[in-house]
Amino acid sequence: MKWSEISIHTTNEAVEPISNILHEAGASGVVIEDPEELLKEREQQFGEIYQLNPGDYPEEGVMIKAYLPLNSFIQETVDEIKEAINSLVSYDIDLGHNKVTINEVNEEEWASAWKKYYNPVKISEKFTIVPTWEDYEKVSTDELIIELDPGMAFGTGTHPTTVMCIQALEDTVKSGDRIIDVGTGSGVLSIAAALLGASGVRAYDLDEVAVKTAIENAKLNQVDSLITVKQNNLLHDVNEPADVIVANILAEIILLFVEDAYKLVKPGGLFITSGIIQQKKQTVKDALLQAGFEIVETLTMEDWVSFIAKRP
Repeated sequence: MKWSEISIHTTNEAVEPISNILHEAGASGVVIEDPEELLKEREQQFGEIYQLNPGDYPEEGVMIKAYLPLNSFIQETVDEIKEAINSLVSYDIDLGHNKVTINEVNEEEWASAWKKYYNPVKISEKFTIVPTWEDYEKVSTDELIIELDPGMAFGTGTHPTTVMCIQALEDTVKSGDRIIDVGTGSGVLSIAAALLGASGVRAYDLDEVAVKTAIENAKLNQVDSLITVKQNNLLHDVNEPADVIVANILAEIILLFVEDAYKLVKPGGLFITSGIIQQKKQTVKDALLQAGFEIVETLTMEDWVSFIAKRP
């Protein structure tokens, strides 16, 4: 199947309204190529995405790309998109170059195009995330490599929430620990725990695609004998205790099973939570304290928060 790649060269100011126009035209998502990403200084030592290719970005302005099925109506759709974009001028929105181009793209190329933005990333003192299609050699003997193909599941391992979880696991997991990973996604946290010496990891996710992806990634990293992946709704019907429970999910979801986590984690054990935006920080903290946890450490990265909580 062929797709039409629609590219609009515009300004930062116009990104949101043009993205909305593309969504209304039938695009399920957009790619935003902003050269400011090449100049951005990141405060954190770890977690930054590097090796960005300047050739993938416009010299000025912003490039917005969307993909629509190539059919007999595509030109009419493109004309409607152009008309809608031009109408933004009446709202005093600067459109910049406002140049629209169209290219044909094969489905195979479209499905893998995102891979060029995903490169090896050192995210902690020990861990480096390496996509399966990249060649990478260890920089030091104690470096731990996680090979990952996120497929359709959430979790490339480079998002701040994941980075903080892995850093927390690196600081807390001891050899022989039993781990529960709630909302495992691509399985990256389970793999990290196994590589750190955990004797067993139970990974749960409600999404069957995530379960399949996590199983494949565990095999890829040769830790599948230590990780059991199952489809499950949070900690429902889970009875076996754990030394560490880790959950990189939205704050609203964490609030649903704080008490279950307290019951399952062993005395002296830890509950590592992430995926929490700053506005939800106090709400999650209060829920952890109310359940009986003590806050051992609070981690922050960009606009995200992670807690390491301990059951006394």
